[in-house]
Amino acid sequence: MTLFNGIYNFYPQARKAFVFDLSSVIVIVVFLSLALSFLLILPGIRGRARLYWLLRVLLSLFIGVVIVAVQFTGDWETGWVTANTSYKSFSRAVVNADIGLHIGLAGVNVTLVGNPVNQINETINYNEHFDWSFGTNYDQVYAEGLAKGLPRPILYVAEKFTQNSPCGVYSQYRISGHYASATMWVAFCAWLIANMLFSTPVLIYGGYMILITGAFMIFSLLSFSTVRSTPLCAIQFGPASLHTVYGGSFWLTLATSLLCFLIGLVVIVLHYLRPKVLKAFFDLSEDQPAGDGMQGEVYVNPHFKTSKESPYDNFALTIQTV
Repeated sequence: MTLFNGIYNFYPQARKAFVFDLSSVIVIVVFLSLALSFLLILPGIRGRARLYWLLRVLLSLFIGVVIVAVQFTGDWETGWVTANTSYKSFSRAVVNADIGLHIGLAGVNVTLVGNPVNQINETINYNEHFDWSFGTNYDQVYAEGLAKGLPRPILYVAEKFTQNSPCGVYSQYRISGHYASATMWVAFCAWLIANMLFSTPVLIYGGYMILITGAFMIFSLLSFSTVRSTPLCAIQFGPASLHTVYGGSFWLTLATSLLCFLIGLVVIVLHYLRPKVLKAFFDLSEDQPAGDGMQGEVYVNPHFKTSKESPYDNFALTIQTV
């Protein structure tokens, strides 16, 4: 990097947000649209069933949006440090900045925000994404960052995750992220099946499927947490070190999985102890469904009938089969 009249060359870049990107926004908008559509028809539901429908639909949509959205977020593991560091390679310029590392299932985001933002005749506010999802080459993305002339702190942090780095964490994070994403998609499929089963009289099977949904979410967390058994290489900025902890998406996924377990257990317990309460909550008729042992029973219902064509003068017998 060279100077032009004492000003560093301008780096134009469409920077990706470290928590939400376009995919996460689309997912959230879709689920919010479904929720608003349901709220529009909610006044047409009468009585106590309106509250039951509201609670069921909002809980279900919340679980669904969490399962899908956290796969595109970048804060499964996060870390921040404030330090004085060199800004550009081959330059003695030192800036005071906040350096952040945000690890998701599909890559890492490295942020650099100056304190203050305007220093050395430049606005220091960077957020760069380095992708390792299928079909992408992390080392190539890193090489493109070198060619663009990214600030030195960003390149220093991103280099820790390259394949040739002595840290050796690239394969672990990439593989664990892929397995975590795959199990989350299985959880999403189980969530869809659970919603279909909750629309039928076999509510207990819906409870089992929501338990399976929570179980696969736990499997996803376990897959991602395996990389924590191998400590990340030290990321030093002078005397300051950058340490990472589990981020918001990790804890949100854990909380949602526990919610799934709670819902599943409540459905199963009510099925055996208070089946009428369970049917009332899911707005099902308390009558026995077809095929519960009443088939073939015949009863006689007397009806008085006055008709000239009828051979019976006093009454007729109507035989109905249930």
